[in-house]
Amino acid sequence: MLTEIGVTPVTVPLPFRLNHVNCFLAEGANGWVIIDAGLNTEVSRDIWRPIIEKHDVKDIIITHYHPDHFGYAGTLQQLTNAEVWMTEVDAKTGLDCWEPESIAEMQQHYDTFGFPDDLSAVLTSDENSFNAKVKPYPTVNHHLIEGMKIPFGNYEYEVIFTPGHSDGLISLFNKENSILFSTDHILPRISPNISYWFRGIRNPLEAFFQSLEKIKVLDADFVIPSHGKPFRGANQRIDELLAHHQERLEKVCEVLKQPRTIYEVNGHLFQNLNIHETRFAVGETLAHLEYLYFNNQCTKNLQNGTWYYEIK
Repeated sequence: MLTEIGVTPVTVPLPFRLNHVNCFLAEGANGWVIIDAGLNTEVSRDIWRPIIEKHDVKDIIITHYHPDHFGYAGTLQQLTNAEVWMTEVDAKTGLDCWEPESIAEMQQHYDTFGFPDDLSAVLTSDENSFNAKVKPYPTVNHHLIEGMKIPFGNYEYEVIFTPGHSDGLISLFNKENSILFSTDHILPRISPNISYWFRGIRNPLEAFFQSLEKIKVLDADFVIPSHGKPFRGANQRIDELLAHHQERLEKVCEVLKQPRTIYEVNGHLFQNLNIHETRFAVGETLAHLEYLYFNNQCTKNLQNGTWYYEIK
């Protein structure tokens, strides 16, 4: 199907349990266009080298600032002289959040989670930093605007803002053929990570729900995700994702029948995680807690430097 729509998938391996990211290559209005880039690693370099040698790449579209999409963009730009496109909010976040000042600030927040021992220091250590995997940073030449039309392969796609997984995440939709590049907004086998990072949207889970409903109106038939294989029927998957998070919220409410730290709640939702996975798990746990807080279903109190949440 991707060949039929004039798009070449470029699957870049990742050194995580989620072991790949789907990037894409197609002809655009002025030359070849790449969507997303992978991490800044030798693996990414080896995959992109023969591609950029054969194609005159003019534009690089980065769907959001997370390292597996954004990390190799700067090097790709240097090698191709292409112009980089991102949403304004994620361009700013991508150039800031991996810097030492932001990491130190995040450690201060982690210190309020009720972590054991030195876990907050481990999570923010240089050894576990993405800093090297996102540099050199790209120069973002253009900001993606909602409603903008992007020629990509045989068709034209509308830019749709779908915040939740990141504040500036986009999806791309071709109405005539009902084709959705769902990026990290809708994935076929797993739920996208929805985390709160003490910056940007204060209630990312609510934003994610709203973005799912926004895409549901489109009733997209053919869905091309950034992780996993293309599939049919966006709305069925949207219903599954909504149900998954409602079940998780109900579980959190059960756990909060007595005051709990963020780390304690996390332990009821996730087990057997490595350091990389723990970072995303606690962020997602906090997103669920903050959703309940903003919906007036729980309280939160800072006691001796640690946050405690409790159901009302």
